[in-house]
Amino acid sequence: MMKLTRLAAKLIVITFASLTLPAQAQTDRLSVVATFSIIGDFAQTVGGDRVEVRTLVGPNGDAHVYEPRPADAIAIARADVVLVNGLMFEGFLSRLIEASGTTAPVVELTEGAEILRDPEGGHYHYYGDRAVFHEAPYDAHAWQSVANAKVYVQNIARAFCEADAEGCQTYEENAQVYLEELTALESDVRQAVDAIPEDRRVAVVAHNAFRYFERDYGVTFLAPQGVSTESEASAADVASLIREIRERRAAAVFAENIADARLVEQIASEAGLSLGGTLYSDALSQPDGPAPTYLELMRHNVATITAALAAD
Repeated sequence: MMKLTRLAAKLIVITFASLTLPAQAQTDRLSVVATFSIIGDFAQTVGGDRVEVRTLVGPNGDAHVYEPRPADAIAIARADVVLVNGLMFEGFLSRLIEASGTTAPVVELTEGAEILRDPEGGHYHYYGDRAVFHEAPYDAHAWQSVANAKVYVQNIARAFCEADAEGCQTYEENAQVYLEELTALESDVRQAVDAIPEDRRVAVVAHNAFRYFERDYGVTFLAPQGVSTESEASAADVASLIREIRERRAAAVFAENIADARLVEQIASEAGLSLGGTLYSDALSQPDGPAPTYLELMRHNVATITAALAAD
């Protein structure tokens, strides 16, 4: 993948800006850039046929480690609205925005959501046995709370109305329908988790992406912590986690779609637990996968969690 340099991006943007009209003028649709697939799905649902959404980090992609391309700077330079998570989730964002020279509003969708402080000041992502640390004072994975997802949707509708007043009624109507679907989803999530025996509501995941799910719905997630960012996970690191798994009586271990599964497979084997399936944490699946939309992502995760934790 080509890395973005500021000079290269600026040169490309200048060239294209001199040759093209603004995106909305060409297509009569609002040109929207979403930083990753979950936000892209929210945007398309709210915008419908009035928007053209480009998503930078696609299905199964990890926005923490994404390297932007010159084409991304071009898309942002021509956008009418740029939708981002914020909370330092997209590590590439500030340099990409600067390189693009965009004048579009950059909307942080976590604004107004109930945000958790990250107790470790950041969290790890794992690629096989190798750990990469993402430093942030707040937990950025706010969409794992359906209540927060509603805030994202409301922020998107507001941003679209400000950018396209003529389409505001459409955006608001689409958002209202979606909010009702999210309300039904949250009720289903709570009902499913309530059916899990309380002594089996502890699981293991690859990285701390599920604290909001834990806070709102009552399933505790353990994740490998304390692993050096400069080395592979040591036997002592894994042994420490396994002791915690046994002390907390974790019932299952889950892989994640954005992470290499080797470390969690090792942990499951050494802890004597089964691998309970794959959860979708920071990205949707491909369209033909089990989680091509946010609604399906949450339903897939809940079904996978409840099936594994409810088993004897």
